[in-house]
Amino acid sequence: MIDKTAMQKAAEYIKKHSTAQDWTFNISSSNATRTRFAQNGITQHISGDANGISLKVSFGAKTGSASVNNTNEDGLEYLIKTAEAIAQRNQPDPEFMATEGVHELQKVNNYSEATENLTPKNLVDIVEKCVKNAVNKGAKASGMTEKDTVHTAMFTKNGFEGFYDNTSFSHSMTMKKGGVETKISRSMLDYNDFDINKIIDQLNVQFDSLSDPEPIEPGKIPVILRPAAVADWFVYLFWMLDRRNADEGLTPFTDQLGKKFFGDKFSLKSVMNEPGLMAPPFTGEGIPATNIDWIKNGVINNMFTTRYYANKIGVKPTSPYNVLIEGGDATEAEMMKMVPRGVILNKMWYIRNIDRKAGTQTGLTRDGVLYFEDGKIVKSVNNFRWNEILHDVTRRIIAKGPSVLIDTWCKVPTLMIDDFNFVDTTSF
Repeated sequence: MIDKTAMQKAAEYIKKHSTAQDWTFNISSSNATRTRFAQNGITQHISGDANGISLKVSFGAKTGSASVNNTNEDGLEYLIKTAEAIAQRNQPDPEFMATEGVHELQKVNNYSEATENLTPKNLVDIVEKCVKNAVNKGAKASGMTEKDTVHTAMFTKNGFEGFYDNTSFSHSMTMKKGGVETKISRSMLDYNDFDINKIIDQLNVQFDSLSDPEPIEPGKIPVILRPAAVADWFVYLFWMLDRRNADEGLTPFTDQLGKKFFGDKFSLKSVMNEPGLMAPPFTGEGIPATNIDWIKNGVINNMFTTRYYANKIGVKPTSPYNVLIEGGDATEAEMMKMVPRGVILNKMWYIRNIDRKAGTQTGLTRDGVLYFEDGKIVKSVNNFRWNEILHDVTRRIIAKGPSVLIDTWCKVPTLMIDDFNFVDTTSF
């Protein structure tokens, strides 16, 4: 891997030899270990380093970029010459912005020694437990276990200089027997937060509940979205809550900044100091990361805004870097008692826009749908296609569970939603 000293040395080479009027130099150096398994056996085990080194230069508003995978002088010389040659031949960028200068950055801790010190044997031992569990169920297991350590740096000609390290551990597993199939995946910064026995128990509960799903007709019905399902869908706010798109009339959020547009019980933010959540000290545009309330009790307080557009309209640029949806204290058992009947969703997928302006989306359920009545799970049922509007759904939140870590970038609660709109059934 490329360490901080080598990154600084490479940046000094760029500074000394580039003739461009402005430039941004990015380095990402990672070490990764991957163990894949399928049909109850390991199918691939790989480990190694990878480097991503890029330079974007400008002459006036004419820009060019290039990338290499090492920091030796030959590579850096090629990087400079290629990026500068492209820029000289390019058309001016009408939205060009000069690079950021010196900034004071918050200190962050995205690193875990326990994660970095994981060995190939540790990953194989995890897979072995998954396979043994599947064999005991007469089922087949597949998935991937992986660990990563990444060093990241960014430099600009105008004086910006930023570094950070991060680790991550991820584990996903699918268990299948006949027509019953379900999956669980988790990702975290610190391996100490991972409990393979707990994850296997959760997978078994899902698996055991899905035998012989019964048909049920689509329609509007209360739904409990487990955290993984919430993460699958609500991540779309990353692309939807854009200030420029809203101002240009392309999203439902036109003229809604500062107004209550989501439900009272919905708050979304990006935070620097939440345990377990990845929080880089700066954005890809060189803006220092800070705590941001995007939506607070239904009110849109901020929208994602690039440096160019923020400068154009006279506001500060903002960018999302993680997602924390505020939770509550309701348990799933308590939620099931709040309505006469409903369904529980483990996951969502194939989510697509139907009407971007209105915010209407469609998607499918996956990894099991459970039907409950009178506070108790009665049976598993078929999968559904749904059509819904995300911001409208937040106005129908009945209850929230505690927020839990689903991924390094995402901490969300279980949400109970009234009258969720299922429009069709699916066979997969």
